[in-house]
Amino acid sequence: MIALFYIAAFVAVISTLMAITRFNAVHALIYLVVSLLSVAVIFYLLGAPFAAALEVIIYAGAIMVLLIFMVMMLHLGETSIQQEKQWLNWSVWLGPGFLSLILLVEMSYLLVVSNEPGEGLTVVDATQVGIALYGPYIITVELAAILLLAGIVGAYYLGQEKRRVLHRFLNQEDND
Repeated sequence: MIALFYIAAFVAVISTLMAITRFNAVHALIYLVVSLLSVAVIFYLLGAPFAAALEVIIYAGAIMVLLIFMVMMLHLGETSIQQEKQWLNWSVWLGPGFLSLILLVEMSYLLVVSNEPGEGLTVVDATQVGIALYGPYIITVELAAILLLAGIVGAYYLGQEKRRVLHRFLNQEDND
């Protein structure tokens, strides 16, 4: 189990470094998805399968799709069309695909061979997580929700097309 932990940690570090160093924002977000998936594998290895499922569903699923949508919404024009044509190149997907394949093999091995957490670890179920989140950490949960809402509203505002709105009397020329 220690070797699996180090493999997942290595994938997390490499994919995070690739996310930081990518020039294209969508490529960076794809590497960030791989990084979040590797963190989910680490959670599973540490005996927190519920946290691993939340990591995949919430972070790697919903929030990353939202971020990719916002990046695509903000990049309007000819440059985004060129970027979309570049995505058809298979070499762009080689790095994230290889790292994801490593995680898939590791997770398949974990699910087939072992259904118990590592030594000295206990499984945390959904009830304990819910009590912790909506007990002492309720302010943190609410602040995270407000930050996400502000990000969505900000992305919508930035993505709007600027319209020139004039009053109907200002459009007419004065002939006096």
